[in-house]
Amino acid sequence: MVGRPAVPEVIWARPERAGRGPKPAFSRADIAAAAVRIADAEGFDAVSMRKVAAELGCGTMSLYNYVPRKEDLHELMLDAVSAEYDCPAPSGDWRADLGALARQARAMMHRHTWVPRLMSPAYGFSPNAMRYLEYALSCLDGVDARFGEKMELIAMVNGVVTTYVANEIATAERSRSLPWSEEQEQQVRTAYLISQISTGKYPRMAAGFAEDPGPIDLEGVFDRALDRVLDSFGR
Repeated sequence: MVGRPAVPEVIWARPERAGRGPKPAFSRADIAAAAVRIADAEGFDAVSMRKVAAELGCGTMSLYNYVPRKEDLHELMLDAVSAEYDCPAPSGDWRADLGALARQARAMMHRHTWVPRLMSPAYGFSPNAMRYLEYALSCLDGVDARFGEKMELIAMVNGVVTTYVANEIATAERSRSLPWSEEQEQQVRTAYLISQISTGKYPRMAAGFAEDPGPIDLEGVFDRALDRVLDSFGR
């Protein structure tokens, strides 16, 4: 495969285009934007070097001069959407700032539903990822904690957001694939659950549903999960 390195390499340490010749026809930003458009429109599995090349109007093999590996393309994609974070000056309230950042992350992942599939520590040091990380750390400037502890907190917040959004996306995708509506299925499943609880075999669940019959407040669940992670910091 043209240009594919035989050893580990960081895409950001490479020149924009390998080899000599005329000025590159495309930038990494162009390539990343094309890949993101495909992923957003057709799903992550539709992204390939061939499709990206077609989107850009170039030959597939020539694209490898810019992006040697598929993994590099994925890193470019994640970095591109990481540019969407708004990083205002920290307010001095680290909990509020990290909470706002987490909600931005959740919204971004819903705009680009393929992002949770790509989240990896290996991709955490691209330019826009480091911008995000530096900002998150700046929000914690007034907190008496070691660097490693701050990094752990940021990682835990990211983990909560990614897991929660992945479940939301999976639920939505499942619903779209079924020949009935989500409401119809919920009615059938609720009726079955009530029939089972009514047997008396599950007294704790019966008491719980009597106390809080629903529906589940998904926004509230997300906020409480996030609050628990933030509450745990510094203990």
